Amino acid sequence: MTRIILILLFSFFVIVTNAQISDLHKTDGITNVIHKNNVGRIAFMNGNVPLNQFKQSDFLKSFELKYRSDLNIRVFMNNSVINYLHQLDSDLQEDQLLKMGNLQFSFFVDNNLIYKENIHHGCNFGSGGNKTTSTVFRVPLTSTKGEDWWAMYMWDRFRNNCGEKALTVGAHLLRIEIRPYIKFTEENIKTGDLIAHGEIKLIIKKPKITAKQIEIQKIRPGSDWEISDLPFDKVKIKALNTAIADYTLKEITSVIVIREGKLMLEEYFNDANRNTLHDTRSAGKSFTSTLTGIAIQDGYLKNENLTLDNFYDLKKFDNYNVSKDSVKIKDLLTMSSAFNGSDKQSESPGNEENMYPTENWVKFTLDLPMDKTKSNGKQWDYFTAGVVLLGDILNKSVTQGLEKYADERLFKPLNITQYKWQYTPQQVVNTAGSLQMTSLEYAKYAQLYKNNGIWNGKQILSPEWINKTLTRQIQIPERENQFYGYLFWNKTVLYKGKSYETFYCAGNGGNQFIIFKDLPIVIIITSKAYNKPYGHPQADTIVKDYILTSILGN
Repeated sequence: MTRIILILLFSFFVIVTNAQISDLHKTDGITNVIHKNNVGRIAFMNGNVPLNQFKQSDFLKSFELKYRSDLNIRVFMNNSVINYLHQLDSDLQEDQLLKMGNLQFSFFVDNNLIYKENIHHGCNFGSGGNKTTSTVFRVPLTSTKGEDWWAMYMWDRFRNNCGEKALTVGAHLLRIEIRPYIKFTEENIKTGDLIAHGEIKLIIKKPKITAKQIEIQKIRPGSDWEISDLPFDKVKIKALNTAIADYTLKEITSVIVIREGKLMLEEYFNDANRNTLHDTRSAGKSFTSTLTGIAIQDGYLKNENLTLDNFYDLKKFDNYNVSKDSVKIKDLLTMSSAFNGSDKQSESPGNEENMYPTENWVKFTLDLPMDKTKSNGKQWDYFTAGVVLLGDILNKSVTQGLEKYADERLFKPLNITQYKWQYTPQQVVNTAGSLQMTSLEYAKYAQLYKNNGIWNGKQILSPEWINKTLTRQIQIPERENQFYGYLFWNKTVLYKGKSYETFYCAGNGGNQFIIFKDLPIVIIITSKAYNKPYGHPQADTIVKDYILTSILGN
């Protein structure tokens, strides 16, 4: 009798432990035949074929992967992401699962694992999919449609982590596998069973390059620049043009070189030309520093040591703290104020992405709490909202507002006529960035600093302000031998055993205006590699491996 009872208890235990864990959410289900017939599969598509129009023939077997292409995947699952995570660890609450887990993508090329990524817990699946109810979703891996997806950045990371080397010219089998994961610690990550997989033959062809793409572009007249006749290695510049044409260097739109104050090189790529207005993103922040210096020399501001309490009644804003009163203009110029704001940290209250949806960006900034771990002027932290605040101070201080002031005191003296501002919700020029200009107009701005503030014999910007701006004001954390001036970056280029110090404006996408301190060279690079990990590294490559090599020799 005892033996029978034990057998029954054991059988009950096995049945209970093997029972399927109940779902947290009711899903959208499997509502069409295509989904039903392809549960657990990943479909590769050319572009976004809507689910209600999707046919079995839309599963691609092969695809010619070009630099500009629309390779998409649609994932057919049996359950929703949250339910897969719940099955992986049923002891965690729903909010814990959503903060600790998501999907893991594994990329195989020719049956070799090349790259694996646990996508960020915040990654969702667009308007057509979510983690709680969706059983099917679409994401683009590449796109020509202007889409901005986490999946495209994941694809870039795959390419940059040996994917580029694996996908050589020829045919390759690409396989993607998807599993759920939960991250408890950096070392403790739990991965579930395979949810979906799919494969496709990718055809990689060498881009066709014409002689016209490689040749050095002739500088046309009417540039407002005197043309340089100094020699340089044309073979190196042709090599640069080749690298841009075959997409070794991606999404570059222009390269301008000013040498000894004259135009030496004017190259345009990817449909850009002399009249193109480039969105160089945060490179426009540096203009705010320039306008601050001009406002000081014109007497609108006493100096950069003025504090915020000279401009605002800070007690009327949220989270008042006496340390807000003592924030200096200089702290905003060097990104070293103690506001609880960091664009590097997505969870920071003052992150720029939290600012843009608000109705008043200045109020957003002044409402921020102060960071108890910081002291004003002591620690660098990239803080876009602080530059917006500085723009508001300038707009309130100069006559007729900042837009007209910039035009009269900076742009007209430099004969800069082709430019376009963006605006804050209060219709004040946006000093956070995206001041669009032509490449040659940007070159005038950068050369002004090389000229020690003089343009056409007239002192536009004081040498004292330029000296302060192009000084290592504060160390940039976690970057060896890199510093920050007054809204200008600083780093040293090592070339052939020698060090060449530069100050430069920088913007998302690899946009850089580079001023060499001890060489008579200014370089403008514009690019549209926005949010791509290769944006700024490839700008550095252009400078070191092509331009300096062309001018200074091997």
